[in-house]
Amino acid sequence: MAGMTSSARPHLNRRLAEFGTTIFAEMSALAVATGSINLGQGFPDTDGPEEIREAAVRALRDGRGNQYPPGPGVPELRTAIAAHQRRRYGLSYDPDTEVLVTAGATEAIAAALLALVEPGDEVVALEPYYDSYAASIALAGGTRVPVTLRPHEGAFRLDLDELRAAVTDRTRLLLVNTPHNPTGTVLTREELAAIAGLAVERDLLVVTDEVYEHLVFDGAGHLPLASFPGMRERTVSIGSAGKTFSFTGWKVGWVTAAPELVSAVRSVKQFLTYVASGPFQYAVAEALALPDSYFEEFRAGMLARRDILAEGLTAAGFEVFRPAGTYFITTDIRPLGEKDGFAFCRALPERAGVVAIPNAVFYDDREAGAPFVRFAFCKREEVLREAAERLRRL
Repeated sequence: MAGMTSSARPHLNRRLAEFGTTIFAEMSALAVATGSINLGQGFPDTDGPEEIREAAVRALRDGRGNQYPPGPGVPELRTAIAAHQRRRYGLSYDPDTEVLVTAGATEAIAAALLALVEPGDEVVALEPYYDSYAASIALAGGTRVPVTLRPHEGAFRLDLDELRAAVTDRTRLLLVNTPHNPTGTVLTREELAAIAGLAVERDLLVVTDEVYEHLVFDGAGHLPLASFPGMRERTVSIGSAGKTFSFTGWKVGWVTAAPELVSAVRSVKQFLTYVASGPFQYAVAEALALPDSYFEEFRAGMLARRDILAEGLTAAGFEVFRPAGTYFITTDIRPLGEKDGFAFCRALPERAGVVAIPNAVFYDDREAGAPFVRFAFCKREEVLREAAERLRRL
């Protein structure tokens, strides 16, 4: 019959068959359809610093980045990334051989996993995890091995014994996210030291997603895993401008790592986007050089928003896990007489005019994540207060 293919095989690559449309697309569409406040997807509702936006306009007008930028990223941005790592953390990277600019952190994650993982390799990841982790591991032909962060005394905690037990002779790589999305957990110095010790002992590579590095609310601030003994040469560190400067649409991320690791990631990255975000790279270079006061005020502003939403959610009857980092709050809906996060989130726009995300989408074990729901607080304070008021209807 005309127009039919000769094969019954599905069009979508089998490695991606389990994924489909993301929950973020579904819930964002539901927010528009119902006129709800969208606390689901993690993007701010205001732009970042005006001088950085103007830096992008200036680059456009000056013709900087309007054509293909260099494959590794424009030199100004690579130099700014290296300077940021040195100033903030005392980590020294060569801008020419140890820094790679990517189309956001999502491409950095994909390129790193596609470069470093082969079919049959196991990748240990902290569960719940950002959804692109699972898809990227699947595309690489690897096997994901989740180690679950579990609720304990008001926070989600890592069981180091469980992590150690998850590592086998087939483990190639540890995929670590701190500050952690969606739980808001920030791994402690002791936990990071234990992870570093395990990686060195078992000769593992580590990919660290550190996009929320400037949103640590408690303690001494962010601790990069690459700064621990034995980790500099085996760690691929991933950062992003979107979360720190509130320009998520610009899609500017980066990788810092030893030359041979950056070379491997770049070999894959060149066949994904090749290059991206030319003029925005120049603007992000200026953003990374902003004074410490910018980063302190950014953190303080998000901390105030965290507390507004946390108090509103508590008043509405949720059990609230107040995050130590990121701009997400995980809640338990069981005190409200609910137990199915999917059903709860799909009904919430009609019930209260608010959109949230069911954490179960971030779990291999959907039952473990079933009663948890994530809210984003990277919104204006008046929006968060209105959302809190609406949620009290529950």
